[in-house]
Amino acid sequence: MRLFVILILGLSFIGCKKGKGEFTLKGNISDKTFNTSHTGAVVKLYQVPVGTTDLQLIGTQTLGSDGNYSFTFPRDKMERYVLKASKDLYFDINENIYFSTMTLKEDNVRNFGTTAKSWVNLRFINASPSSVSDFLAFTKQDGKVDCEECCSKDQQNLYGIIDTSIICVNDGNTMYSYFYYLSGTSNNGIKSVITTAFDTTELLLQY
Repeated sequence: MRLFVILILGLSFIGCKKGKGEFTLKGNISDKTFNTSHTGAVVKLYQVPVGTTDLQLIGTQTLGSDGNYSFTFPRDKMERYVLKASKDLYFDINENIYFSTMTLKEDNVRNFGTTAKSWVNLRFINASPSSVSDFLAFTKQDGKVDCEECCSKDQQNLYGIIDTSIICVNDGNTMYSYFYYLSGTSNNGIKSVITTAFDTTELLLQY
């Protein structure tokens, strides 16, 4: 009987010592525009309990010159974790990391990258439209898509006398282009420009 009690107590002690464990989430965040580390970015890790959309902050770090981050935290049952990274003049990182993909056996490595922002000033000038050329249509071909600040991929239309500008965000040091056609004429083609990181580049169409 005494041996049985000792065995039970021993198993209980081992179970308590093991506990629920801790996850380590680590990795690197890169600046893909300049092929360097995303130095100075603020990284925040959140947990989202099962059945909710609540973001509960686990920790905050500022990236050093190597761009590496590391969080160690209790293995509480969660729906997912959300890693956010932000820095002025760069696109934010907002990544979901699901609980089911995490492991206690080894570090959980997740690497991410982002790009510098640039802007293109789409300027259109039509000072004296004729009866057959007062309608211009244009559609984005190259440029950043699927972000809150991004300009539409759908066809855009301009009518009559025009001297206007449309500002669109883009990945720094990459191409922005659109296809255009002037109704009732043979005037059509592609307008393109490389948008400089952290700056606004003009792309002029005068017709």
